[in-house]
Amino acid sequence: MNKRIDSHQHFWKFDPVRDSWIDDSMQKIQRDFLPEDLLPLLTENKFQGCVAVEAHQSEEQTNFLADLASKNDFIKGVVGWVDLRNKNISERLHHFSNDKIIKGFRHVVQAEADDFMLRNDFRNGITALAAFDFTYDILIFHRQLPVAIDLVNRFPEQKFVIDHIAKPNIKSGEIATWEKDIKEIAKAENVMCKISGMVTEADWNNWEFQDLRPYLDVIFENFSADRLMFGSDWPVCNLAADYSKVVDTLENYIAQFSIQEQNMIWFENAAAFYKLKI
Repeated sequence: MNKRIDSHQHFWKFDPVRDSWIDDSMQKIQRDFLPEDLLPLLTENKFQGCVAVEAHQSEEQTNFLADLASKNDFIKGVVGWVDLRNKNISERLHHFSNDKIIKGFRHVVQAEADDFMLRNDFRNGITALAAFDFTYDILIFHRQLPVAIDLVNRFPEQKFVIDHIAKPNIKSGEIATWEKDIKEIAKAENVMCKISGMVTEADWNNWEFQDLRPYLDVIFENFSADRLMFGSDWPVCNLAADYSKVVDTLENYIAQFSIQEQNMIWFENAAAFYKLKI
């Protein structure tokens, strides 16, 4: 059986104050989501493991995910949070490098001013990642792609992955500007892209596969199978589709590709990018 890794999902013990981003429009996910909730879904859909990604910005969240991974061996890696703007960033990265389950970091740049990734303190943090071979997940809205392009070109040796295909406005069908910027950022060979978070950028209650297809066409044309990886974005995906439907949607699309290419998307690319031991 071919292996599968879910490169992007979250765990949390829901706190309405800390997790205020999960507002009342998202009541379906206003509860705890823990490893025992995910494992049956992974098993049902033939996944051998997952990468847990931070869902709120604190070192406590990084420690929480690492602790869950120590108790659940199907969690193969953690993408945590650390304040990359911290003057003592190298010290903090050295601390986290002692736990090999921590593979990289992410900042919720989509919630920041559009010039955030241009700032010297943030870029000093990106510089510091290389010494510890940490990856960086880029979480942005599509309008922030031009700044992300500048970032990835400024750090050609740093491994980057774009989360949620940079959140195009699938619901409205807007594609032209996003496509232009995706073509540009994909020229940087140090950048990969997660096929994740698409259903929640579409109309949650009324999306169809045909709404997603043009965006899938763009990312496959520009990144190709060797720089793409599957991510469910569970449990956030539940707002628009359950786990199996997210998996089935990609299965249907990539049936046109070779078995080797499918294996890259489901497993090999994520395993190599995050240096997962499976």
